[in-house]
Amino acid sequence: MQIKDLFSKKKYATIPSERPKRDIPEGLMNKCSKCGTIQYSKELDKNLKVCSSCGHHYRLSAWERIGMTLDDGRLYEYDANMESVDPLEFPGYKGKLEQQRQKNPNLREAVVTGEGTINGHPVVVAVMSFDFFSGSMGSVVGEKITRAIEAAHEKKLPLLIFSTSGGARMQESILSLMQMAKTSAALSMFQGAGGLFISVFTDPTMGGVSASFASLGDYNLAEPGALVGFAGRIVIEQTIRQKLPDNFQTAEFNMQHGQLDLVVHRKDMKTTLGKLLDMHTVREGLSHGG
Repeated sequence: MQIKDLFSKKKYATIPSERPKRDIPEGLMNKCSKCGTIQYSKELDKNLKVCSSCGHHYRLSAWERIGMTLDDGRLYEYDANMESVDPLEFPGYKGKLEQQRQKNPNLREAVVTGEGTINGHPVVVAVMSFDFFSGSMGSVVGEKITRAIEAAHEKKLPLLIFSTSGGARMQESILSLMQMAKTSAALSMFQGAGGLFISVFTDPTMGGVSASFASLGDYNLAEPGALVGFAGRIVIEQTIRQKLPDNFQTAEFNMQHGQLDLVVHRKDMKTTLGKLLDMHTVREGLSHGG
């Protein structure tokens, strides 16, 4: 055998395996978008969808958050069948709405409202969901939140809103922007009558939502790392022609600059809300803004 024949031979042989390949069930594992840690989805769920390695708070759907916050996850839902139409006949809007509903069968819109209890305290809640149309605020979102505020006012109950949104819904144009004024006006009357409003920012809360009702709480809380702001980083940097800090618009940055009262880890959120409700509860069971 010549030397060149030795080098021409394959160094490794492939041995066919008779053992079938195991298919990993979809959704079994989850990779953290922040640190890259791979963990079992069940373990992530047990940890309230918070990464055990870096503490990154995953986004939650409205119903997931309701289950974690209200006693026994029970909600008496308001306006469950209210859904958006296409008032301005915006091209493709009807189709996109239907796609969102098919994608999220448990949601008719980007917010779920109703009443329940937290540590035994009755409360009116509105919980937004980024899953539906990026949590954008259209006419129905604004109307449902306004009705929730009015219900809290009428029943003399504290109001709790979990916000997450990309901003106003452009397909509804000026009608969407009008919801900023409507929700803020309802809150003004509610708080003027002594109503307690606790606002919780979750990732992300931007645009018209952050510029209206979400920032008007008697207490403004946020989850760690939540993006909170109005315009995006690139727009602001191009406008002021300055480089912004790496942590700009995070919950921690906002708290350092006086825009938030407290940044609360998800595992402590229900306890913290319960303590705030305790502070504002009188013997008759009514809550006030103090």
